[in-house]
Amino acid sequence: MKKDFINLDNISKEDLKKILYFGKSSKENYLKDTDKKLSFSNKTGVLLFEKPSLRTKLSFFRALNYLGINPIYFDPKEVGMGGREKISDVAKVLSKMSDLVILRTFSQDTIDEFSVNSEVPVINALSDQEHPCQALGDIISILESCALEIEEIKLTFIGDGNNVATSLAKAFSILGGTFIHSCPEGFEIPNNHLDRINDFNKSSKGKFILERDPIKASENADVIYTDVWASMGQESEELKRKEKFKGYQVNENLLETSKAIFMHDLPAHHGEEISEGLVDHNKSIVFDQAENRIWGQVGVIKYLMNLK
Repeated sequence: MKKDFINLDNISKEDLKKILYFGKSSKENYLKDTDKKLSFSNKTGVLLFEKPSLRTKLSFFRALNYLGINPIYFDPKEVGMGGREKISDVAKVLSKMSDLVILRTFSQDTIDEFSVNSEVPVINALSDQEHPCQALGDIISILESCALEIEEIKLTFIGDGNNVATSLAKAFSILGGTFIHSCPEGFEIPNNHLDRINDFNKSSKGKFILERDPIKASENADVIYTDVWASMGQESEELKRKEKFKGYQVNENLLETSKAIFMHDLPAHHGEEISEGLVDHNKSIVFDQAENRIWGQVGVIKYLMNLK
């Protein structure tokens, strides 16, 4: 039976830990030059993107190449999925001609429909609701930078309850960490996702805390994380969001009064959600975090394709 990675709702703690182990151990072996490149040259991974990307495209190409899988990329203009061609038809064609499909879409519904019609594993490389691969790279980065287990870590996310916040909160709740969300009223993680997060926390003993005040939210945090106030596709809301998020900027003052490392999934809007140049602060692991997208994706591809 094929496996997918399209959200974090139905993944077990054991399987999430397995994916993270595959990613971390692959990186360690790669850096030690002890890991031989896997040879599956007859395998093909298709990247089908409705949204442009820098880190997601590059990290998936690197991950697939590392595993010896041939990547084929379709940009947003090439397929017209859901318009020129039915989603189900595209899924069935790619099931005949590839071994793995990586989707980056505007809508989670597109990924869900594609998954139902696909005979090969499907990976969510970003949708409007979740960004699970970002969460994998983030957790690998946190474990590298903090001398703590996830169960001991307090992460403060300052900003919109968007797809990045949702997936990271779910990953933390599965693994038993503490996720503190600080945002203005009306920008919380959606209730249906909060319900799932709370369910996970009941089993893992993790915690989800909503704290409006970003300064209070950052007290004793091990990680301070932020993201853009208006994501791709929300450009019409940009001015309104800038007004609402006044007071939620992560800056040098906040970092200097905290023990926390700083994270951002990029791209960053300098002078908005972060002060100018904060990505280069000595507490920032932003660029290591970007690199670790490769290894999170190696982990999930190994898991889905039963590679060792």
